[in-house]
Amino acid sequence: MAKRKRTATSDAVQILYRRYYEGRPERVRGLEEARANDSVARKLTVLRLRAGLTQRQLAKLVGTTASAICRLEDAEYEGHSLAMLNRIASALKQRVEIRFVPVTQGKALKSA
Repeated sequence: MAKRKRTATSDAVQILYRRYYEGRPERVRGLEEARANDSVARKLTVLRLRAGLTQRQLAKLVGTTASAICRLEDAEYEGHSLAMLNRIASALKQRVEIRFVPVTQGKALKSA
């Protein structure tokens, strides 16, 4: 079976995808997990700042410590629990919404 010839590209994102992710589903999964953690961290930080609260003030409202809020706002943190996210959302007069979206092959870097 002959390999298809790739088309040349100067798109840096496409080049990175081909070099590091194409044909490596475990790397794609890792990237998607990192994106999800980063997204949660950023959203929590934005919501807290919009409410005009410090991490310590939010922690007091939620019934946790400032260091716990700091961890939740860290893009590398992987321990987000739905219960804690709901507590934070409630304190900020928000609600948590979870969506399931179809996975498309090769989307990892292409949508960056």
